[in-house]
Amino acid sequence: MSEETQETRPVNGKSMYSYIADAWDVPEKSYVKALNYERRIQWRKEDNFVRVDKPTRLDRARALGYKAKQGYVIVRARVRKGSFRKRAIVTGRRAKRKGINQIITGKSIQRMAEERTAKRYPNLEVLNSYWVGADGQQEWYEVILVDPAHPVIKADPKINWICEKTHTNRVYRGKTSAGQKGRGMRHTGKGAEKARPSVKANQRRIK
Repeated sequence: MSEETQETRPVNGKSMYSYIADAWDVPEKSYVKALNYERRIQWRKEDNFVRVDKPTRLDRARALGYKAKQGYVIVRARVRKGSFRKRAIVTGRRAKRKGINQIITGKSIQRMAEERTAKRYPNLEVLNSYWVGADGQQEWYEVILVDPAHPVIKADPKINWICEKTHTNRVYRGKTSAGQKGRGMRHTGKGAEKARPSVKANQRRIK
């Protein structure tokens, strides 16, 4: 083996996607911090939904089903962050019924970004999404969309399942990765059972 081959070959055998994932694991401790600072300045001036040519996080996009081929679309969506805080009520309520700080939503901000993007692009289906940035007032997610009517998508056996009518409006039914997490369909720990059926469902069962 020549010296040039030894120098160009990675020492630890990690792929390019592994280095990208390591950098985005803790953005504040890598080069992503400076990049996101410049990006957010530009993103604040843009619309809530912007179609981008390439994914910002290539490792997450590929892991969630994205391919660099016709029929796939990447849209960067902006959603406000924070809980639904209400104004303080002076009179007419018990303190127990005020409900100011503990008003939380039933859906995550990521699911809101996916559903609003699907509403903006009604001819496309949401495949998945991933986080790309945030500031004090808003968060940005990149949503992976697929065109079910595109010939390339219909010919691809790995993604043409999305062309069936049973997968229409899948984002509104919690079928994406973020939707399944909000529905409690994920494992809660190593070796743990899935979160479904829920506690209330178990209580109604006849033993």
